[in-house]
Amino acid sequence: MLTKTLDISTSPHIRQGTSTDSIMQNVVWALLPVALFAIFSFGLSAFFVIATATIACVATEHVLCRMANKESTISDWSAVITGLLLGLTLPPSFPLWMTFCGGIIAIGLGKYTFGGLGYNVFNPALVGRAVLQAAFPVAITTWHPAFLADRFTSVAASIFTFPFMEPPAVDALTGATPLAAFKFDQITTSTSDLAFGVISGSTGETCAVLIILGGIYLVARKMMNWRIPVSILATVFLISGVLYLIDNQIYPSPVFMLFSGGLMLGAVFMATDMVASPITPVGVFVYGAIIGLLVVVIRIWGGLPEGVMYAILLANAISPHIDNMIRPRVYGTANTNDVS
Repeated sequence: MLTKTLDISTSPHIRQGTSTDSIMQNVVWALLPVALFAIFSFGLSAFFVIATATIACVATEHVLCRMANKESTISDWSAVITGLLLGLTLPPSFPLWMTFCGGIIAIGLGKYTFGGLGYNVFNPALVGRAVLQAAFPVAITTWHPAFLADRFTSVAASIFTFPFMEPPAVDALTGATPLAAFKFDQITTSTSDLAFGVISGSTGETCAVLIILGGIYLVARKMMNWRIPVSILATVFLISGVLYLIDNQIYPSPVFMLFSGGLMLGAVFMATDMVASPITPVGVFVYGAIIGLLVVVIRIWGGLPEGVMYAILLANAISPHIDNMIRPRVYGTANTNDVS
C-alpha cells in the first residue's frame, strides 16, 4: 500500500535555488561589457593585459587543485572573475609578466591560502593588485592615453618587457589620471568624460555607465546585495559634498569623486564579494559606509590619489567583526548582544 507523507515546514518554501556556478557566470556576463569597452578604449594593450590576468588566474587555480589532489574548480567561474577584475585594475601598458605574477598571487595568496572559494577573507583580485603595487610602483602608476589612433595595430612598448628587465622609456603621450591631475595640479575633468571613460587610467576606469548597468543586471537577478554599492556611493557623495561646500577650491565636487578612479568598479564588483562582505542587513550598510569614508580620507588627505583598493581590503578585514557586533535578535529571544 502506497503511503503518502505530508511535509510541513516553515517558510520560505524554496523549490529551486541558484547555484554558485550560475551566480559567478552571471557576474562574468555583467563584467564583459566593461572589459570590451576597455579594449575598445585602449586597444590591443588592454586586451593582452586582461587576457593574461584571466589566463594566469585560471591556470593557477587548476594547478593548485591538481597539486592538492583535488578536482579542478575552474568550472565555477570564480577564477575567471578574479582574472577579469585584476586585469581591469591594471594600467593598459602594464608588462605582461608582472600581470601574470599578479594572477598567481591573487589565486594562490588571496584565495587558495584561505581554503578556496567561500573561505577567502579578502577580495582575491585586490590582494593581487595590492602586491603588484608594492612590488612595481612605477609600472603600476604609468598610464597610457585612451583612444589612440593606432591602438588596434600596435601595443605599448612596455607590454612585452622581459621579466626583471627595465621597461622602455615612457611614451611622451602618457598622462596622469583625473584623480592624480586634481590632487597634484588642481586640474578637473568633465563629468561626461569620467562617466563614459574618455580618460587615462586603469583599464577598468572606463565607462562608469556600463559598470552601473552591470550592477543593475545583477541586482535584478538577485545576485548582488544592492545595499553595499549604494551605501558606499552615498557615503562618498555626502562626505565629499560637505567638503566641497566648505571650500570648492580645495576639495573636488562629489560628482567628480563618484565617477573618477576605480570607485564604481570597486563598489559594484569588488566590495560586493559575497564571502568577504557582511551578511547582516545593518552590517552591510556599516561596511559600505566604512569603505566610503576611507575612500574620501585616502583620496583627500593620503599620499596616493586613489584609495578604493585599500578601503575595500581594510573593510574586508573587519567584515566578520561587523557581523559579530551587529547581530539581529532572534524572534522570541533576548538580544544576542546582551551579557547576563
